[in-house]
Amino acid sequence: MFKGSCVALVTPFKEGSVDYDKIKELVNWHIEEGTDCIVPCGCTGEAATLTHDEHKKVIKTVIKEVDGRVKVMVGTGSNSTQETVELTEYARKKGADGALIITPYYNKPTQQGLYRHYSTVAEKVDVPICLYNVPSRTGRNMLPQTVKRLSEIPNIVALKEASGDVCQAAEIIRLCGDDITLLSGEDSLTYSLMALGGKGVVSVLANVVPGAVNDICSSYLKGDIKNSLKLHYKWLPLMDALFVETNPAPVKEALGMMGRIKPELRLPLVNLEDSNRMHLKKVMHDMGLEVV
Repeated sequence: MFKGSCVALVTPFKEGSVDYDKIKELVNWHIEEGTDCIVPCGCTGEAATLTHDEHKKVIKTVIKEVDGRVKVMVGTGSNSTQETVELTEYARKKGADGALIITPYYNKPTQQGLYRHYSTVAEKVDVPICLYNVPSRTGRNMLPQTVKRLSEIPNIVALKEASGDVCQAAEIIRLCGDDITLLSGEDSLTYSLMALGGKGVVSVLANVVPGAVNDICSSYLKGDIKNSLKLHYKWLPLMDALFVETNPAPVKEALGMMGRIKPELRLPLVNLEDSNRMHLKKVMHDMGLEVV
């Protein structure tokens, strides 16, 4: 159900408040550039610092603006199972095509706890679910055997795999086969995971060059592997530069340089150090992007 270039959409701020008009502008730009799926309210969207009301309004704004033109997979995860159920049900009611649900952070559940968390949400909310494994942020790695168990639940349809472990991704695909769609959670591994059987990426890079990420994914999925690899290497320096500091600080800075949003973050995230900002600007300039 979910494949290709899925943008992990930033949440623009203006003087401390969510800039909903900019969200609409970004959504339309992504659709024009060929993005396959809009993914608001994830880590890149700074969901952890959105109030519940803001979170819901971002969901509502994106779904309404997309208006069925592409898929919308909404970040609804929390370290509380009940809160995850409530947000996921809200997204379902508003017309989301699916929910991206991060593994619970801070409380460090066991593998059985992870299974119970996801299976409970899947049982209570009839919406396609994409698991999200990112142990560098959550402190817990969801093992392939747990993904296998969860893939047997009908409405658990995909996994955003951001462990950085290619061997783990391969084992998930080996165990699950067609029961789950694997999406890369790291731009630098998108090509590698598609070579193993993955179907695309939930991308930070797509915020800056949505057309390029679409080309990388669509080329591979259409069988033009050589062109996909060529594009991967072309954009690899920017993939790396967008993680020179904690995401989404670099990608918001990049969008600010492009004049698309203000590079505003919410504490405890802060703007880039001057040296890193200059490095990012040079990489973007060298790649032919217009920056100010």
